[in-house]
Amino acid sequence: MQEMVKGANVALSSLRDQVGSIMVHLSWSSESGDGDADVSVLLLDARGRVRGDADFYFYNNPAAADGSVQLLGKTPTDAGSEDRITLDLAAMPETVDRIAVAASRYGTDRFGELDDLRLRLTDAEGEQLVGFTVTDAEQERAIVFGEFYRRGGEWKFRAVGQGYASGLAGLAGDFGIEVEDDAPDNHPDGLASDHPDEHPDNDAAGSQPGETGDAADSAAAGAPPAAPDKDATRADPDPGTGSEPDGRPTTRRPRTARRKATLPKPRKSLAENDSWRSSRLFPVSSLKSDREREARATSVLLSVMSQVPEFGRRLTAGFGAPAGRMEAFTEVSLPHGDAPRRPDGVIRVERAGKLWTALVETKTNGNPLKPEQVQDYADIATRRGYEAVITLSNDVALEGSPLVEIRTDGRRKHKVALWHLSWAEVTHQAQMLVRHEGVGNTAHYWLLQELLHYLQHDNSGCHGFQNMGPAWVPVRNGIDDETLCPGDPRAVEVVGSWERLIRQVSLRLGGEIGRRVLPVQRTRRGTDPHARRLALADELCTDGRLQAALRVEDAPGPLSLTADFRTARVRTSIEVPAPEQGYPLTWAKRLVRQLADAPADLHVETLLADNQAGPRGTLERLRPEPADLLPSGTAAITGFRLSLFKGMGNTRGTAESSFIRSVDDAVDRFFTSVVLPLERRPARRATVVSGARAEAQPATTG
Repeated sequence: MQEMVKGANVALSSLRDQVGSIMVHLSWSSESGDGDADVSVLLLDARGRVRGDADFYFYNNPAAADGSVQLLGKTPTDAGSEDRITLDLAAMPETVDRIAVAASRYGTDRFGELDDLRLRLTDAEGEQLVGFTVTDAEQERAIVFGEFYRRGGEWKFRAVGQGYASGLAGLAGDFGIEVEDDAPDNHPDGLASDHPDEHPDNDAAGSQPGETGDAADSAAAGAPPAAPDKDATRADPDPGTGSEPDGRPTTRRPRTARRKATLPKPRKSLAENDSWRSSRLFPVSSLKSDREREARATSVLLSVMSQVPEFGRRLTAGFGAPAGRMEAFTEVSLPHGDAPRRPDGVIRVERAGKLWTALVETKTNGNPLKPEQVQDYADIATRRGYEAVITLSNDVALEGSPLVEIRTDGRRKHKVALWHLSWAEVTHQAQMLVRHEGVGNTAHYWLLQELLHYLQHDNSGCHGFQNMGPAWVPVRNGIDDETLCPGDPRAVEVVGSWERLIRQVSLRLGGEIGRRVLPVQRTRRGTDPHARRLALADELCTDGRLQAALRVEDAPGPLSLTADFRTARVRTSIEVPAPEQGYPLTWAKRLVRQLADAPADLHVETLLADNQAGPRGTLERLRPEPADLLPSGTAAITGFRLSLFKGMGNTRGTAESSFIRSVDDAVDRFFTSVVLPLERRPARRATVVSGARAEAQPATTG
C-alpha cells in the first residue's frame, strides 16, 4: 500500500492495471470509544461546483441511481469501525470532473477530539492501494479527506486533508450547495423546499480543495488549493424545482436533519382467530436435512436479492459488485478436473455490457465451511475470470482472522476476492429496510417481510453465530478451579468467540431499534489483531472476565458488557454524565424519575472526581430517598453508573440456558428498561409567568 502525504497525488493506473471500482474507507478513533462522524461525497464539474443538489451524497441521499456512488455505512473493524464508500469510476458521468470525499461531525464536536483520522483506498478484490492519515486536525467540524479527478483521460487521486470550522453546511456551501440544518422534516427524500434568496452561502473556514488545469499535479509540491468562485453561476436547479401558490419559485434543498422513512401501516388480519396461520411464500416446516436447508436458504436469499434491488445492492456493493441488472442461479455445474463442481449459487451483475460474477458457498445450522470446497471454487473462479467467491454461514469473520484460508496462484494475473457474509448480517440488512428505512414499493416490502420470517424461523438454520466453540467449557472450568494460565491457546479461542458474539449482538440490536450499533475498541489503529487478542486472553486468565462495549447511536454513552466467570453473572451498564448546570440533589431526583419503570434491582452508583468511590444502591432503595446518591463530603459528582446483573448461562450454544442467550437477553432488557427511558425527554415548552410574559423554560428530564 502506498502511503501519501497531504497534497500528494497519484494516478490510479499506476496502482492497478484496471481500476474501475474503488472502495474508500474512512476511519477514526477516540479514547472513550464513542467519537463518530458522517461521511459525504460531492460530484463536481470543471468549475469545482456540483451540477445540482443531487450530486451531494450523505446519510439522507446515500446512493446514486446509476450506481456510481454508494455510501455503505459503518462496519466493525478490529480497531473500532470505519465508513465505506464505493465509487464506480467507469459509471461516472463525463460531466463529473472531480469527486470530493469528506466527513463531518455533529453539533459542536471537532475532529481534533478524534485520533487516527485515516483514508484508505482498496480495489474490487480488497487489495490495499493507498493510505493517507490526517495529522493536523484541531477545530474543524468537517474535513475533505481526498479527491479523485480526471487528468489526461485517466483518474488520479489527491490527498487533501482540508478542514472546515463551519461544518457540513459550510463545506457544502463552498461547492455550490445550500443546506437546511434544522427545518421540519416535511420531505421524505431528505430535500427541503424553500426560497433560494432566503439562505445566503455559508462561509467555510478553509478553501476548496479542487483545482483546475495543471494545478492538481503541482499540489504535490506544496501549492495551495484554489479557492472557489463564490460568484460563479449556480448549476441548474434540481428537477424537484416548483413554485409556491403565489408564483414564486421554490427549490428543494438537502436537509441535514436525518429523514424518517414512511413505512406501510400494518393491516388488520382477516383471520377468525389467532390459531389461523398466514400462508407463506417461503415455507420452512418441511425442511428435514442440512442439505435441504442449505439449498432452500440459498435459493430464497438469491431470489429476493434479484427482485429487490435495494436489498441486493446493499449486500453486494461491499464486495465490489457494480450497480446493474442482477440475476442469480443455484446448483450450477462447473467443470473442475475429473469431476464438475456445483457451488450453491452464482450471482451475476450486468452493467454496460460487462459482467461481474461471484460464486456462492452456503452453510446453515452452524455447519462449518470446508476449506477444500472453497479452494476449488476459488480456482474455478480464477480460471473462468470471475471476480469473487462469497461464503455464507452462521459464523462471523473477524478482521485478520479469516474463516477459510485459500491459496492463490501468483502466476495468474487475474485475482479472485474471497468475501464472507454472516446470516446475522443478512437479517440485519433486511430488518433495516423493512422496519426502519423503507423500500421502493409494497411488493418489495412484502418480499423482504417473507424473507425475514424465513430467516428467523427456528427450522431455517439461519440463526447466526450460535456456538462459543470447544474451548468454552475447558476455559470456564479452568477459571473455576484456578488452573487456567496466561498463554493458554484455548483462552485465545474464547476471546475470538466473544468478539464474534459482540458483533452479532450489535447487528441484532441495531436491526431491532433502527440505529447504528457498533462494538467499541479502545486500541489505536494499526495494533496487530492477534497480539491484541493474546493480551485479552491473558486478562481473561488472570481476572476471569470478558469485557466489551457497544456504541449505540443517540444513547447517552457506550453500553458496557462484562461476563464474570467467577460470579457467573453478566453485567450490563452505562455511565450517564452529570448535567453542566443545576444542583446535585436535582440531578439525583431527575434520574430516579426517568427510571420510574426500570427494574427495582437496577444498581445506581454515583461517580466522583479523581476516581473516588461514591454512594451506591439499588433503585428500589433509592426511589424514596434520591438524596442517598449524594456524597457526604465535597467531592464533585461527574456522573452516574447504572448496572443490571443477570445469571450467566452455563452452556456454549443457543439453548435457553446458554451463555449466548443470556448475553442477548441481558442487552435487550437493559436497553429497553434503562437506556430508552434515559433518552425520552419532552420538548421545550413555553410557560406564562404571572400572566405578564412567556418565557422558554427547559424541560425536565423526568
